[in-house]
Amino acid sequence: KNSCKITTIKYTFYDKFYPCSMIEITRLVLDVGLLVLIWMIQLIVYPSFLFYTAKELIAWHKMYTKAIALIVIPLMLGQLGIIIYQVFLVQNTYTLTSIVLVVFLWGITLLKFAPMHQQISEGNTHEQLLKKLVQNNWIRTLIWTILCAMSAATVFFFNNL
Repeated sequence: KNSCKITTIKYTFYDKFYPCSMIEITRLVLDVGLLVLIWMIQLIVYPSFLFYTAKELIAWHKMYTKAIALIVIPLMLGQLGIIIYQVFLVQNTYTLTSIVLVVFLWGITLLKFAPMHQQISEGNTHEQLLKKLVQNNWIRTLIWTILCAMSAATVFFFNNL
């Protein structure tokens, strides 16, 4: 008798998420993780490169890139995998925009940012390169912010793909 009353209660916190699949919620978690990470990198990590001596930056940068890869790679792979799955399920503005943005992020990360980090690891600590890293990273910061906003809107407002 009591269980029937529980099942008739509507609009609980759980019910808000019930229409969403676990894949959408998992994507939101990954998107939030990448959002927090990119904003920390943009506002704290990359600007801090300018305050190291060349020798200190080269030594620290090698440790930093190895450590950050342990966080970034699983998040980016998870995000990419989920978005590919979402596109496979349904092709709409949300999924197609997401895949285009994520492929763009992978492209500029591998083709533009990885080489800049390689230059730093190899000893190029010129202020011009370090400032370029900060300036160019704004595009990734913006795109990951957009992706997170799209994901949050899907979970909290649209409740489906």
